Amino acid sequence: MEEPDQQQRARVRRYRFTAGREALVLRVPEVGAGVSLPGVLAAKCGAEVTLSDSEELPRCLQSCRRSCLLNGLAQVPVLGLTWGRISPELLSLPPVDIILGSDIFFDPKDFEDILTTVYFLLEKNPHAQFWTTYQVRSADWSIEALLYKWKLRSSPIPLHSFGADKEHLASSSLPGRHTIEMMIISLAQADST
Repeated sequence: MEEPDQQQRARVRRYRFTAGREALVLRVPEVGAGVSLPGVLAAKCGAEVTLSDSEELPRCLQSCRRSCLLNGLAQVPVLGLTWGRISPELLSLPPVDIILGSDIFFDPKDFEDILTTVYFLLEKNPHAQFWTTYQVRSADWSIEALLYKWKLRSSPIPLHSFGADKEHLASSSLPGRHTIEMMIISLAQADST
C-alpha cells in the first residue's frame, strides 16, 4: 500500500460538503449498504446517492429503505446488486464519483466478488474512487493479491488524520479495541491519466 499523495488529499478536501453553499454534487453509490449510515450521511450532505445491497437479501434492501424513510430521504434509490454479478441494475448505474463500502470485507469468500464489482464500476468511471473502512478480523486475511490481480491500488487513510483513532468515538463504545482500517482504492493506471 502506498501513502495518500497530495492530489488525493486535495480531492478529499474538495469533496467536503458545506450546507447552504453551492457545492460540487457527487454521485455516490454505497455497496453492501446494510443500515446505510455512510450513504445516508452523504445524501444528507447533498450527494446524489444510490444505496445497494444483495438482491438475494430482501431484508437488507428493506433496511436501506427504512433508513432512508427515517432520515427524510425517500427519494434515494435502493437497488439489489449482488457482488460479483454484472446485472442490469449494475449496468444501468449512472456515472459515479465515489463508491462507498463500510465494513464489507468481513468474509474472505466475498473479497473477490466485492473487488470484481468495484473494478467494474471503476473501469466504467476511471476517475472514481472506492472509499472503504473495515474491521481487521484476522491477520491472515488480505486483499493485496486481489488488488494486484484486478489492477487496483490502495492508499491507506490514517484514522488519526481525522481524529478517528480513539478507543471511543462520539461517546460510544465504538470502535473499542477493534482495529479499523480505512483506504481509498482506485484503478492502478489512473496515475498515468
